[in-house]
Amino acid sequence: MEPGGAKHGFMRNTLVRVFLFCMLVIALRFAYLVVIRGETCDDVGGFCFFSLPENLDIVSGAGKFVKSSSSAIILSSGRKAPSRPEKIPDPWAADGFQKAVRFYTSVFEDLISESVLKRSFKVLCVDTEDGSDVYALREMGVKDSVGISKKAFKPLVISGQGFKQPFKDEVFDFIFCGGGVVEKSLKLGDFASEIRRTLKPEGFLVIHTRASDTYSFESLLGLFNFCRMVMFRDIDGFDLKMPVTRTVVLQKFGVEEHRNQVIETAQGDSHNGCLVPGYKQDLIKKAEPLIEEEPQKPWITLKKNVQKIRYLSSLVDISFKPRYVYIDVGARSYGSSIVSWFKKQYPKQNKTFEIYAIEADRTFHDEYKYKKGVTLLPYAAWVKNETLFFEINEDPGHKNVVKGRGMGRIQPGQSSSSGFSSSGNVDQIQGFDFAMWLKNTVSPRDYVVLKMDVEGTEFDLIPRLFETGTICLIDELFLECHYNRWQKCCPGERTTKYEKTYGQCLDLFTSLRKSGVHVHQWW
Repeated sequence: MEPGGAKHGFMRNTLVRVFLFCMLVIALRFAYLVVIRGETCDDVGGFCFFSLPENLDIVSGAGKFVKSSSSAIILSSGRKAPSRPEKIPDPWAADGFQKAVRFYTSVFEDLISESVLKRSFKVLCVDTEDGSDVYALREMGVKDSVGISKKAFKPLVISGQGFKQPFKDEVFDFIFCGGGVVEKSLKLGDFASEIRRTLKPEGFLVIHTRASDTYSFESLLGLFNFCRMVMFRDIDGFDLKMPVTRTVVLQKFGVEEHRNQVIETAQGDSHNGCLVPGYKQDLIKKAEPLIEEEPQKPWITLKKNVQKIRYLSSLVDISFKPRYVYIDVGARSYGSSIVSWFKKQYPKQNKTFEIYAIEADRTFHDEYKYKKGVTLLPYAAWVKNETLFFEINEDPGHKNVVKGRGMGRIQPGQSSSSGFSSSGNVDQIQGFDFAMWLKNTVSPRDYVVLKMDVEGTEFDLIPRLFETGTICLIDELFLECHYNRWQKCCPGERTTKYEKTYGQCLDLFTSLRKSGVHVHQWW
């Protein structure tokens, strides 16, 4: 054979192999896109050899197709949500999936009969696990329905999450949150904000939830405070995860409509500017009783009383709060009460709390620099912003400087403008308006726990909280009230450090409970 012929044969064989290799790559890519990812040509930039008709969509049965509606849901990127058909996977024929479909079909049929849902609506199912709710809607003729989930399951469910939805503003007439997805969300504040953004004015929001006690139910309504409650009812669930499901129907306020600030779900009284609904009054009745008679040995009685505390979070479900905040006023060291009590003992229901430590004593500031999850406010909680004198009594014979550090206190009227003098250790510190800071830091929807140990300054701070109405922002308060108590060292003698009486402390606690604050006598 001539050398030239051999060369041409070699080149021909090489080209054939390259061509076959390219065909194999294309076939593998096509199989990956269509079979594994379930994508369509539009979803992946149009890299396909053919496209399917736009007027086809799945609504019922394995491998069955029907015409879809002419309108489409638009994603925030400007693309249409997928509506092209795929062969229905085997899992959709499973008993569990079909059972869920029958359940949701019954739910949606009721809502259609009540004019909450219409077949012409654009519908979103949030954080749906398998798309059974979307499947039920499409089978009923609600063609413009789509679900979002962290893991896409196309064509029914696309990638997205309740707190980060891939849609433009005011797209949906109806949003459905089934399977208790609201209480499962890790970012409830963002979840509610996204629902508000994508739901049309006067659109409907339907939630399936476990919230049954009044506190958690009111918290749920407060979370979606851009809606009015239309109705709710309890129904039998379809699995053991939610044997009883509460269906809550809300409607978003119209553009011109002003939201009513008072939710008319419970009759209540107003005390010092706080609305105290009946369910809050009932919860306070469940708290441990206040100690009416002054203890002769307060160091024993009050300390034992701490063991009897009935925490608010042990009485109710706190799942429907957008934020959880713990504020330690008079925190001292990081291990003093933040670690030894709040982190170890307070029932947090697996919620992550933002922690604020308010401590004016500079001795404790450095250790907070290396503590994650704690924000230090190195000032004194006070009734206004001003420079103060801060007296600290120390035990000079104590080997440990921190443990021997006495409690710092601000005495009323002893600011930088007064002629305060003391034989103790006196620091000049910055005081700040605690009530105004609280108002700017938390909202009525948040779950706020406050511990206050301020060496008598509570008789200045608490009235200021009442005056500004910020007392209403506190859900639970652990207050150490300082009075002229009997001394452990000297039987029959009272301390001269504080002028207030036990009766005045009791009045303070009583007033707080009347205002709806779940307050406890702290030690």
